[in-house]
Parts: sequence; structure tokens; C-alpha cells
Amino acid sequence: MPRTPSAQRPAGPIRLGPDARATLRPATADVADGFWRSRREVNAGTSIPQGPGLLESAGNLHNLRLAAGTAEGEFQGAYPFVDTDVYKWLEAAAWQLAQGRSPQLEADVDRIVSLVAAAQRPDGYLNTWFQLVKGGERFQDLRWGHELYCAGHLVQAAVAHHRATGRAELLDVAVMFADHIDAVFGPPGSGKEIDGIDGHPEVETALVELYRETGERRYLDLAGYFVDRHGHGLLGGEAYCQDRVPVREADDVEGHAVRQLYLLAAVADLATETGEPELRAAAERLWHAMTTAKTHITGGLGAHHDWEDFGDPYELPNERAYCETCAAIASIQWSWRMALLTGEARYSDLVERTLFNGFLAGVSLDGERWLYVNPLQVRDGHTDPGGDQSARRTRWFRCACCPPNAMRLLAGLEHYLASGDGEGLQIHQYVTGRYTSGPVVVRAETDYPWDGTVALTVEGTPTDRPWTLSLRIPQWCRDFRVRCGEETYDAPADDGWLRLRRTWAPGDRVVLELSMEPRLTAADPRVDAVRGCVAIERGPLVHCLEQVDHPGGGLDDIVLDTSRPLAVKHRPDLLGGVTTVVAAGRRRRIPDRGWWPYASADAAAAPDGEAVELTAIPYYAWANREYGSMRVWLPTS
Repeated sequence: MPRTPSAQRPAGPIRLGPDARATLRPATADVADGFWRSRREVNAGTSIPQGPGLLESAGNLHNLRLAAGTAEGEFQGAYPFVDTDVYKWLEAAAWQLAQGRSPQLEADVDRIVSLVAAAQRPDGYLNTWFQLVKGGERFQDLRWGHELYCAGHLVQAAVAHHRATGRAELLDVAVMFADHIDAVFGPPGSGKEIDGIDGHPEVETALVELYRETGERRYLDLAGYFVDRHGHGLLGGEAYCQDRVPVREADDVEGHAVRQLYLLAAVADLATETGEPELRAAAERLWHAMTTAKTHITGGLGAHHDWEDFGDPYELPNERAYCETCAAIASIQWSWRMALLTGEARYSDLVERTLFNGFLAGVSLDGERWLYVNPLQVRDGHTDPGGDQSARRTRWFRCACCPPNAMRLLAGLEHYLASGDGEGLQIHQYVTGRYTSGPVVVRAETDYPWDGTVALTVEGTPTDRPWTLSLRIPQWCRDFRVRCGEETYDAPADDGWLRLRRTWAPGDRVVLELSMEPRLTAADPRVDAVRGCVAIERGPLVHCLEQVDHPGGGLDDIVLDTSRPLAVKHRPDLLGGVTTVVAAGRRRRIPDRGWWPYASADAAAAPDGEAVELTAIPYYAWANREYGSMRVWLPTS
């Protein structure tokens, strides 16, 4: 099997093929300091190291030993997809190892890779649920069995391990399983045993990456087969598992949010590698449908707890918002692929919004507790029993898909920051560190997202030809200025990029200044749940109120006074150091209406209550103190 020479193997989750039709290609970056450095240090120092112990206590590793015949007992876990928790942790650990040696982490990875290899059947099949609970039954429950979903996460872990370490033990396991799947699945007339798809898309984008890693075209073709067989009734024609309409014909995202987004990440991958205009058009059309009518202000996705579903257009509830952490991660993966495919800044705008808000809220500040769902409101007096769909942070879940998924995104975050092309370097996300594309090296210093100044210094450059440094001007930014030598720029191109083209010299500096004035944001009036409300934002951060900051009552009777200006206050003592937005509000005096809470419209207008100062914290930091009410959208006076 072809192997990528280690000297040419960038340690990132996307490595485009040599003939890819992408507008941009991933560039390398390092996160040297600042906001994301601190979040990644927690991930590296706490979240990832505790993974093996949690996987042991939950029974995931025990199941692998059972499948390998080296232990006795019963299968542990409630779901057929528990193997993926192991694979996602392995991927996270691999991206972490790509950043530097860690003897303990290396030992943990080697031990678990050996367990996975030992559990695999001689023909390549591997799924502990079906090997142990179903007596070896295979591919008989494609709607719920998750066999190909598990295979996809195994492949992604194996590719990460190979790119990060140069070792092939796990990649060999993944290739054996992929070859087994390729021997079994195929379209009518192919002579294959099964014409079918998995109820949870994931294997598709993994197979594209396996093609990129090995050069084996069969894997790309197999991914294309799986994508195109969705929507043909193989799983009963249900929208829940993207089987109602073929993706090339679809005009809206629907069904289970994570499944839909993983499938669309694969659509973007296939469009990139094959150049099929119909696939690219479908991906662009569906992304637009999602962002215009089905995305929360945090970037969160999924309106329904039932079936973890998108819901209808403009159905964006607050306290019942699902917004699964895995859906935020899948959105980032899809949007980044779309940014590379098209070169358009809007996709990286959504990546930024989702990273700082819808995704990051899912991880506690200490890296030890998690949120599976991310509501935009918790009401006064709400009782929460805990569990997977809880607004209380949890150490681990029965369905523990989100924690290791968050670990792998944070561990590989530097690969979502920048890109390059024949014209130069594009900076998509602003961090303190270095961005590198070929001979071009640019160092950045910033306190983003607390401060909007980004100072860039050219450290490496060809001096015999011009190239373009492209800076994304965020969609939320009202005002900005760029200083480059004696020149000042304040008007980006229509597509969200400010492009600076010249023959650069080492030491050249560019300073980008983004206005960080706090702002009030209103939703489309068709979003019934928040009509008459506003949200507080500053820079890329959505803010919220928490009950703990507002003693003397809950939040249900708070009204924001929009006639008073918003103020900014840095609080190094609060939540690890945050910048808050301070606003004026009132506690409404709600009259006692007896046994019936409704009244005439005239009588319903409550008189002004007492003035209160409102402290709005970044949404990502909520639920890290005492349990209580929270809200993002605030009614106005």
C-alpha cells in the first residue's frame, strides 16, 4: 500500500490530494500564547490524560479485551457505538503527540492501539458490540448499528496516528477494515453483497482522508458511493438519517443534526477531490439554508431534543435548544472544508463564531466536565436531574460522544487557522503564534478575543516576487483599520478578505485593528422564540447573564434598558480572566394575577421596577460556578 513519506506528511486532519480542486490548501500554524493556548493547555494537561481512565471505568477498553479473547465478563455500555469513544480519544492523543513527546501519552496510545489491533477479526471486521452482543452478526442493522460510523472514526484515528508519528500499526488496522467494507458494499450490479448505507454518516469523510493518506482510489470511490446512495430509501426513506432525498437534489438540512453535518463534510471533501460541480453546488446551497434559518446565534445547531433534529426554518428555541457539542464540531469541520474549497471568508466567519461559543461552551474551564447539549436559557427554578441532556456539567456520559470529540478538535485546532495558495497566505483565525505556507512565515501577536489588535510581522518571505497576505475581516466587525508601513486600509473586498499584495521583506509589519465595541443583536423577526429580545455580543463572543452574578432574584424578571450604553469591564478574577459587558436593566414588578396568569394587553404592561446593573459574561464560560438560571436573549424595556 502506498505510504506518504514522513517528510511530506503534515500532521493535520485534512491533507488534500495532489489533484484536489480546492481554492486554498491548509497551512501550518502554531498557537504560542493567548486565549487558545490556555484552552489547549487544559486539554493537553487534563482532558486528554484522563481519557484512558474514563474509558476504562466506562468499560470501553474492557470490551476490546473481550473481543480479543484476553478477558472475561459481559459487554459494558448501552450503545453499539461505544468503540468510537476510544477512536476519537486516540485521534486527540495523536494530534497532541504531533506537538511534542510525552512518554506517558505515548505509552497509553501504544497500549490502546494494541488492544484495538487484537480485537480485529482476521478478515478486517471490528466492532465489539456485534462481535460480543450480536454473536458475530454483521451489517444486518444498518439503520441503528453504527458499524460504518465506528469504522469511520477508526480510520480518522489511524490517519491521525500515522501523520503524527509515522507509525502504521493503527493504519494497518483501518486499511484492513476499509478493504473489508469495500469487498462487501457496492451498488446494484457490482457483484457486492450489500447495497446499503449507515444510519449515521461518518465513514464517508473518513474514506476520503484514507484515500488522501494512501493514494488508493478505491476509498474515494467508496466514499462517493455511500454519499450518493443516501436518499434512495435504503433506510426507509427517513429524513432522520438523511435518506429522504439524494444530497444532490436536497434544498435544506434536515434530520439528525450531527449525521447531516458529517455527511455534508464528506460532500465537500468529494467535491474538492473530484471537482464535481453538482456536489459543490449542493454543499453551498445546503450551507446557506442552514445558516440563514437554522443556526443559533452561538453557532449551535439542532432545535429538538427528540431525535436530535434540526427542526423547521426559524425554529430556534432557547431553553429547549439542543445544540449538541458534537453538532458544533461537525459544523466546524464542514465549514473549514468549504472555506478551503471555495476560498470564501463567510465559512471561516461561522467557524470562528462556533469555536468561541457553540463549541467551547461544551468544555468546562477545568477540562474535567462537559455539556452534551448547550441551551441558550435555563429558567429560574429549573430542576435538572443531570444526565446526557442536562444543563449541568457532567464528568462523563452514557453516550460519551462529545468529550473525546472536543478533545480531538482542540488538539488539532492549529490546522483550522490558516491556508495558502499560489498567491500567498490567508489568515482565517487570529491567534498569537506563527503561520507558515511554503517559504512564507508570519508571526502574530494578539490578545484576541479580548482585544481587537493583531500585530503581524513577516519573518520568512521570498524577496524576488510579490505575494498576497490576506486577512479575514470578521462578519461581526463594524469598523476596522489596517496599517501596513505608511499605508492605511479600511475597506475589505466584498468577500470578507483584505488582501495586501507586495514584495515583502523580513521585518515588515502589518497591524490590524478590529473595533471591539459591545453591541446589541436582534434576530430575524421570524424567530418567534426571541421576538422582542436582543443578545449582547462583543467581538466574536456571545454573552449571557447568569443568576450567580445577579443576587436578589432570578433572571426571568430582568429587562434590558437599551437606552443606556453598554460598558466593558475586564475581570481577571472571574472565570479564569474574562472581559464582561456591563449593561443597565430593571427587575420588573410583576403584579399578582391570582390563579390566571393572563390579562388584557393594557393591564399586562408592568410598571418599571428597580434599576439593576447587569453583568454579561462570555457564553462559553457559563455553568462553571453554582447551578442557576442563565439566558442569552434578553427582553427589552
